[in-house]
Amino acid sequence: MTARPDEPGESDPLVQRVRRQSERDRRARAAGPPSVARRLAQIGVLGWIIVTPMLIGLFLGRWLDRSLASGLFWTAPLLLLGAVLGCWSAWKWMRSA
Repeated sequence: MTARPDEPGESDPLVQRVRRQSERDRRARAAGPPSVARRLAQIGVLGWIIVTPMLIGLFLGRWLDRSLASGLFWTAPLLLLGAVLGCWSAWKWMRSA
């Protein structure tokens, strides 16, 4: 069976995405609902995904501010950058799960 020119083929990204989503749904139905412990573990991982880059930014900013005697010049922006990076990473992790 060949596709008509106006029908999407196997190389179409939308067709591939629908197939992947269908396979994920099939596996989820076969596995059943996740346990409470698994849900709590996911929440814990999500928290660390957000907090870790923020702490790295905080420590790096404090170190730079102490070394350069610049008050909070580096701490605040690096903490904010860590928060943005952490939230972006969490969003990507949630979208892939």
